[in-house]
Amino acid sequence: MNKTKIRHNKYSSLEVQGNSINEITKRRKFVSTKFNLDNKVTLFKGDCLKLLKTMPSGCTELVVTSPPYNLGKEYEAKTSLDIYLDLQEEVIKECHRILSPTGSICWQTGNYVENGEIVPLDTLLYPIFKTKLKMYLRNRIIWHFGHGLHASKRFSGRYETILWFTKSEEGYTFDLDSVRIPQKYPGKKHFKGPNKGKLSCNPKGKNPTDVWDIPNVKNNHIEKTIHPCQFPVGLVERLVLSMTNQGDLVFDPYIGVGTSAIAALNNGRRAAGAEVEKKYVEVAQARIKEAVDGALKTRPINKPIYQPDGTGASRRPDENC
Repeated sequence: MNKTKIRHNKYSSLEVQGNSINEITKRRKFVSTKFNLDNKVTLFKGDCLKLLKTMPSGCTELVVTSPPYNLGKEYEAKTSLDIYLDLQEEVIKECHRILSPTGSICWQTGNYVENGEIVPLDTLLYPIFKTKLKMYLRNRIIWHFGHGLHASKRFSGRYETILWFTKSEEGYTFDLDSVRIPQKYPGKKHFKGPNKGKLSCNPKGKNPTDVWDIPNVKNNHIEKTIHPCQFPVGLVERLVLSMTNQGDLVFDPYIGVGTSAIAALNNGRRAAGAEVEKKYVEVAQARIKEAVDGALKTRPINKPIYQPDGTGASRRPDENC
């Protein structure tokens, strides 16, 4: 019997045996609906708490998600902030339970907006992680992007935050070298002292810092799907690469169209998550299959931000036009 290997990238592969019909069948079963530690991907259609109850304690190295913002989107029912925070606390506590001692939770949020007033949700969620669960805040990462709705009575919002908490005070997983970015002056050298003439920067690259300039997924983005508030894969990949190791499980309680699973699979990790909307689950399944087949198009993790060249729409019109 011939053995065929379907390789997505240099880090991960899916091995199947048999003829082409059996290979296609096995690829379709690559995504499981019930959680098992041996699953490559678990995609549960339903409330995340139902999935979490089936998962053993300490089984995941990274929880990464962007929960609903209580804005009344089609995938959420708008409630009072008190009820919203109670629901979030219930989910966060279960995520903490399934987190390994060396693991991290990355909770990405924006603002709740009502009558033109904003409420930064990360400030309301912080006490759940710190006071109630005794976790350790490593960074409040600012995700900056260039496009969004234009405000007329306040400055237009162009950032969201990622609260990165670890379960342990020491010994947590963090690999900076895997996510370094190019140095601004890679040839700069010390001009005096014992290191005179030697490179003054790390040749592997520099720390990305806690402000990330990554385009959000709008209509012209290569990753755009039907989801109105979609994670860019590169954003999640930076978290996956730095906070997990090969084979670790990445969990997303609000997995949407599967971006966190794709970021995990692209880098040799396992993935699990839940989504209540059937249409998003179907999109996630299709995207994951494309990722496994090596056909899914995503924006490279460190691709520079596009800078207009002064032609076309980026050219200032003549005054007499």
